[in-house]
Amino acid sequence: MAYQVILFNTDSSFTVQDDESVLDGALRAGVPLAHDCRMGGCGTCRVKLLDGTVSYEDEPFGLSPEEAAEGYALACQARPQSDLVIQPGASAAMPEPERRSAVVREVRSLCDSVRHLLLEVEGDAPPVFLAGQYMNVHLEDGSARSFSMASAPNGRLIDFHVRRIPGGSFTDRRLAQLRAGDRVDITLPLGGFHYRSADYRPLIMVATGTGLAPIRSILQSLMDDPDCPPVTLYWGMRNEADLYLDAEIRAWGEKLYDFRYVPVLSRPEPGWTGRTGHVQQAVVQDHGSLEEHALYLCGAPAMVRDAKQLFMANGASADHIYADSFSFAHELPGEPLGA
Repeated sequence: MAYQVILFNTDSSFTVQDDESVLDGALRAGVPLAHDCRMGGCGTCRVKLLDGTVSYEDEPFGLSPEEAAEGYALACQARPQSDLVIQPGASAAMPEPERRSAVVREVRSLCDSVRHLLLEVEGDAPPVFLAGQYMNVHLEDGSARSFSMASAPNGRLIDFHVRRIPGGSFTDRRLAQLRAGDRVDITLPLGGFHYRSADYRPLIMVATGTGLAPIRSILQSLMDDPDCPPVTLYWGMRNEADLYLDAEIRAWGEKLYDFRYVPVLSRPEPGWTGRTGHVQQAVVQDHGSLEEHALYLCGAPAMVRDAKQLFMANGASADHIYADSFSFAHELPGEPLGA
């Protein structure tokens, strides 16, 4: 049996067969729905069900029960049980991905587990991307690895924070061999995680590990912007030595309007006087209600899922929570993200 899916407030509609997801049906019909991992982890394909019902073979990790209760569904996993009327998530027009060549300008350590990679993208024009998006690096065996841009869209030079995974073919071996002047093939931009200026709400940015990279890209793009809303950044790491960008972040208040930085350590060493525990818990401890905020979450999938549930229980609007779960959003066959 086939079901009809109508995109609310547009002239677009398509049919979905019994063995298809909503996203599969849309792509087969040439209807562009935003998507990324296609595994139910990243949340990029989230839509709102205005009419009709869907089911899942397995509950998707990237959709919290609270979001489902408010009528949201993940198009890549949802299978219609009736005709549907859906409202895709509002987003800026996404730049088209391009395969480009890039020259390595610098590789250096930021801390024991994170390296800084600086690439200069070649071609007739500088790369175009939205702050928060990511790229794929193509390897010699035909596979690819994904890394978020850590700098704002501004010319040909782009920063990346690469977490070393012991035994990883790229982060532990190939990256260690790269030298200034080497070339790599990349595809960019990719992903639906980016800043939504139309919200104009106070921003709460929550990152764990190198999930800081796309957050840095967004905040770099807002520096010296007269329309920048108040920003609070919570960054979760294990110990103080892992806070590889701590000094730089503390200086951001000079260029960001009403900026506050809260590092949170889960395994602090003796002498640490800052916040401890889980980074999402620190957010709710500091804010009585989150109903007026836009929240950007990036890092470990477990943190992102827990944070969504916790924040919505404290008044956050599902319409204003934006997330990028690293291990799902960019995972490619063969190895985990960044390997």
